[in-house]
Amino acid sequence: MPIPSTPHPGLLHPYAPRLVAFEHTPSPTAKNTILFVGGLSDGLLTIPYVPVLASSLPPEWSLATVLLSSSYSGWATSSLASDADELAAAVAYFQGLEGRQGGKVVLMGHSTGCQDVVAYHVLPSSSPRPKVDGIILQGGVSDRQAWEDMLNEDPSKKAEFDAVAKKAREWVEAGRGDDVLPREGNVFSEVFEAGVSAYRTDSLVRKGGDDDFFSDDLGDEVLRGTFGRIGGLGVRVMFVLGGEDPYVPRRVDKRALVARWTAAVREGGGVVDDVEGGVLDGAGHNLDGNPEEVVRELVERVVGFVKRVEGEEK
Repeated sequence: MPIPSTPHPGLLHPYAPRLVAFEHTPSPTAKNTILFVGGLSDGLLTIPYVPVLASSLPPEWSLATVLLSSSYSGWATSSLASDADELAAAVAYFQGLEGRQGGKVVLMGHSTGCQDVVAYHVLPSSSPRPKVDGIILQGGVSDRQAWEDMLNEDPSKKAEFDAVAKKAREWVEAGRGDDVLPREGNVFSEVFEAGVSAYRTDSLVRKGGDDDFFSDDLGDEVLRGTFGRIGGLGVRVMFVLGGEDPYVPRRVDKRALVARWTAAVREGGGVVDDVEGGVLDGAGHNLDGNPEEVVRELVERVVGFVKRVEGEEK
C-alpha cells in the first residue's frame, strides 16, 4: 500500500534543539498521543500505513512521527541509548502541551523503533524517563538473525560479513567504537549505502549486542531482563509481528516467539494485549505492498489497543 503522493497537513513540533516531530493534523478534541518511531533509515512518511492509521484514530487521539538524530542515515553512527534519551524529551514535550496534560501517551515502534521503545524502558539514564501508558511493538525483528538468514545461501558474502563483524568487535574493544568501518568489502555498508560505525555494527550483529532484543535464541533469563522489566513498569504492551515478515527467519515459529515475549512481560507483572496483538497474517515487515484489508486490520488492532489504554486509570 504506497503512500499517496499528496500533501500531508499537520503540525511540526520542535520538541528539542534541532529535533522535531510531525503530528498529522489532530482533531480539536485530541488529548492523547501516539508517538511513532520508525526503523533503520526511516523518517517522515516512509512507513506506508502511518497516514492511514493517523486518519483512523478516535478523535481523542492523534499520531506524531518522532524524528531522532538516528533518523534517515543517522542510525549508522548513533545508538539506542541516544534514541531513548531523545524519545524522553519528545514524551515530556507532548505530555506538557496545552490540552494534553493528563492525557495518555503510547509509544509505537516499527522495526528498530521497537528496539528504541524497549531501550526507553530498560536502559539506564542519568534522569528518570517520563512514564508512558502503552507501548506497541510492530515488526520487532532480530537484525542479527535476519542477516544470518540472508547470507547463509551465499558463503562468500557470509565470510565477508563475518570478517566485518569481527573487525567491528575488535575496534570496539580497542576504544574505536565511534570510528566508521571501511566501506570497501563491507556488505553491511553496501546494502545500506552508508558508512556504519564499529559500535553500531557490533550492536546490530553480535549476539547480546545492544540492539539484540528480539532474537529467538535468547534465553528466558535475558528476556526477563528486557520484557520482564517492562512488565514491572505498569505499561500496557502490544506485540504485532507480520505473518509474512521477510526479516524473521523462515525456521522461526512466530507465534511461539511472540508467546515467549508475552510470557516474560506477564512474569514481570505486566499486561499484554493479545486480543489485539499477536501475529498479523498476510502482513510483511512495514506492510508496504500488502492488501488494503491487511493494513486495515493493523489499524483496527491499534485503535482497539489505544481505546483500552484510554479506559485505564492513570
